[in-house]
Order: sequence, then structure tokens, then C-alpha cells
Amino acid sequence: MTEYNHVVDKDGDVDPSKVERAISSIDSGEKERILRDFDEFKGYLGKRIKLGESIGLGEEQMAVIAQKVADYLASHEDPRNSEEKLLQELWKVGTEEERHKLAHMLVRLAQPERRH
Repeated sequence: MTEYNHVVDKDGDVDPSKVERAISSIDSGEKERILRDFDEFKGYLGKRIKLGESIGLGEEQMAVIAQKVADYLASHEDPRNSEEKLLQELWKVGTEEERHKLAHMLVRLAQPERRH
């Protein structure tokens, strides 16, 4: 992935408008592997959250990115399991504010230190 495709630039500035481009650049086989199993999906998100924390991103910045990712997935990907189906249905019926709160919950759910 090139510098152009990253959501966070080298100075740590977040550009949520690059989320769609970054997701669409993931190899289709890799994307299928990540989305096929919900625990795999949470693990992938957890690694990205840990990386975000290591460069100083706060929960709000990560929730903004998570919201953009969820918008993309809800519009472009079919759910691969019951958990993703539930998330997609909640996303569809939620208001903008509810979606943002759900994005915060997803960030917390995927944080490696919060897993059980």
C-alpha cells in the first residue's frame, strides 16, 4: 500500500476521506479472509487500533475512521456471518449519532486489552 492510500499520514493527521480508497486497495483474498470470521475481523481491527494508539490517535479519531469503514462495508460488502449481519442491520436503522456511538463501541470491542 502506498503512502497515498494511508488514512493517517506521516505526521499523524487523520484523513477519513481516504478510508474507501484504503479498503478497496486490500487484496480480495485478504479481505475475504478478514471478513469471513467475526473473530478474525475483530483481530484485524484490534491490530489497526493498536497501531493507531501507538502513533497517538485517541478514541474519537479512531471512531471517526471506524465509522467511515462501517459506512463502506455497509454499502459495498455483504455480511459473511451473523455478527456482521446484525451490525449491518443496526447500522442501517441507526441515526448518524447512533452510528457514531456504535463506531465507538466497535473500537472498544476490538481493543486487544479489552478482549476476554
